[in-house]
Amino acid sequence: MQVMKERDDTKPLSGIVQLDDVYWGGEQHGGKPGRGSSNKTPFVVAISLTDDGQPLHMNMNVVNGFKTQEIKNWADMHLSDGCTVVSDGLACFRAVTQSHCAHVSLVTGGGASCVEIEAFRWVNTMIGNVKMSLHGAYHSISAEHLPRYLGEFCYRFNRRFNLTELLPRFMSVAVRTPPLPYRLLKMAEPHG
Repeated sequence: MQVMKERDDTKPLSGIVQLDDVYWGGEQHGGKPGRGSSNKTPFVVAISLTDDGQPLHMNMNVVNGFKTQEIKNWADMHLSDGCTVVSDGLACFRAVTQSHCAHVSLVTGGGASCVEIEAFRWVNTMIGNVKMSLHGAYHSISAEHLPRYLGEFCYRFNRRFNLTELLPRFMSVAVRTPPLPYRLLKMAEPHG
């Protein structure tokens, strides 16, 4: 999973990109509810689209909160110059303009109806698919390992058009990637 994450981290998204904020994890009994819950891990989901509006590539990365500087750092690494980012009204998403991207902000108002907005169709679909898949396949995913689970999902999604080459290309990349022992993997930065 680390190889898959590292490989996709070298391929920035371009063109029209749908962007949204997501949390992994639930509220703890007696803890703070909502966005401030200490048990929730924030991450961003970005989907690049073809010219006819179909999903092409996906990127999911854990971030250290939804802050302007954090989103700018993410955009510097994962977005190509000149892409157009479409996001909801979350203020920190304006930071993509500091990374030479155009930004279109659509205020959704929150609630269940916001997932039906066509401008966010694919990003909302992928968020639902990823969360359902992870919840269904694993009993528990800790925050320190979540980036690799997300990286695995992205790697497979981004290569879905050429499945016969997925495994040979993965093996080629895995052989060239330096090993990362578990003791170092646990210390690895959990976001970005």
